[in-house]
Order: sequence, then C-alpha cells, then structure tokens
Amino acid sequence: MNKKMKIVVLVKQVPDTHNISGDVMKEDGTINRAALPAIFNPEDLNALEMALSVKERFDAEVNVITMGPPSAVEVLRQSLYRGADNVFLLSDIKFAGSDTWATAYALSAAIKKIAPDADLIFAGRQAIDGDTAQVGPQVAEKLEINQITYVKKIEKIEKGEVVLEREIDGGYEIVSAKMPFLATVIDANIPRPPEVRKMMKYKSSATKLDFKNILKKDLAFSGEEELENYLKSKGLLIPLITAADLDVDVKKLGLFGSPTKVKKIENVVLKKEEIKEISPDDDGIFGLISELTKAKILG
Repeated sequence: MNKKMKIVVLVKQVPDTHNISGDVMKEDGTINRAALPAIFNPEDLNALEMALSVKERFDAEVNVITMGPPSAVEVLRQSLYRGADNVFLLSDIKFAGSDTWATAYALSAAIKKIAPDADLIFAGRQAIDGDTAQVGPQVAEKLEINQITYVKKIEKIEKGEVVLEREIDGGYEIVSAKMPFLATVIDANIPRPPEVRKMMKYKSSATKLDFKNILKKDLAFSGEEELENYLKSKGLLIPLITAADLDVDVKKLGLFGSPTKVKKIENVVLKKEEIKEISPDDDGIFGLISELTKAKILG
C-alpha cells in the first residue's frame, strides 16, 4: 500500500497594506497589527490552492500552519473552509516581533514536530506586509531540504519526483525535484472560494486561546475542560503550539532573537511640484530620457 503524501502549507494573516502608514508603526519598528484590518496573505492562498489541487489529483493530506497572535486562527478557519485536513496555530508572546530569520526558525521547528515526514511544503512567495520573500527559503535551509521558488504549476508527481513549472525573467522553465522539498508559489492560480458546507461545520472551531471568550457567550459549558472535550469530539479543536512545545532556543525567538532591527520609519509623500506630466510622443520620451540621464538615473 502506497504511503499517503503529506503536504504542509505555511500561511500568514497580514495587515491590509492598502491602509498602512507610519501611524500604524510601533516605536520598536514593528507593525501595530491591531490598527489595521487583517486578511489572508494573497500568495499564501495561491500556495494553499496548489496544495489542495495536489490533494485532489493524488492521495495527499494537507496540513496548514500559521504563526501569529490568537486572531490569526481566522486564516486557519479559512483554510478548513477550503478543504485543508489539519490546521495548527503557532502562537506565543515569545514569538512576537520576529523578523524573517526568527520566524523561519520557529516555523521549521513546528514542521519538525507536526510533520517531520512531510513530502511537500508550500508557501507563498512573499507576504505583503514585508515583501522580503525570505521566509520560505529560510525554512527550507533550516530543514536542510531543497527549495524551488516562483512556482506556477505542478505538472506531475511520479515515483517520489515532482515536475513543475516556475517563473523566471522573460519566461518560465520546467524543473524536477525529488521529495521532500519546499516550493514558494506565485499568484498563478485562482484560489477556490470557501465551501458553504465546510463553513457551517468549522465556523465554531477554536483554540484554547478562545475558550474564555466562548464561555462568556455560551453558558452551555460548565468550564474549559468540558468545552475542550466537546470541541475534540466534533473535530473542532484547533491545536495550539507554543514555544514550550518546540525544541528551540528561546533566545532565538521573537524580537530578542531577531537580527534585523527597524531603526526608523518615514512616510514618503510626493508634493505636487514633484510630479511632471510627460506627453505621449517622441519629444516627451526624448525629453524624459535626457532628464534621467542628467540626473544620472540612466547611464
């Protein structure tokens, strides 16, 4: 009997950067996420869609992990609504303020705990709140597995080998890799919408961090133990993973363990006199080139 393929998808809840400004930055250079509406990171949805497509074509199990505050559980519910099999919330005050290095360190430790035998790991190319495109490759490095970036499409999976298409400058290339490996995915597919049936089933899913709020609203449960047993029996308990659950050095976690520090944030506002309209003709184009050359922007 063939072993069921195991897939891990790394997703993130991000602030809607359409509304971001210096006013939502903290003094330590981190984002005040509570000041912005939160959304599912777009390319992580593409990564989830690719994983679910693989699940449909092959015998696979899709496990979704997110690291964030308690509210990040919402992207896990959104993953369940779309067809994920298992979800996990990685949340602890010790993770707060993590840069890409500390984030990848925690995520790789979580993967080693949850799915040490993962065949495929998918992640979005980058998150819209940082735009670094570093976390996926750093996770692969810490897991000591191969990585393929800018993935557009899975062509086939056969005998432990995956053939896929990835984007490159000016075109694309077809590459193959032996599993396990990590792939970062671009916005080259259309993520499926949530399924109504799954929404009805999983809308009450929760982690232990939600228990106090649930008990305040729902008087049917005598306490947290009864609530936990109920959620377990219905398959609605979302596992919570803290730093204590992982084999990690706590000094390498969070803001304290992050080598990247933001020293200053500035708002860049263009003044009206800094904007110049270029006529769409030869004179306008030649004039623009001349000005850029004088400013040494073009060589």
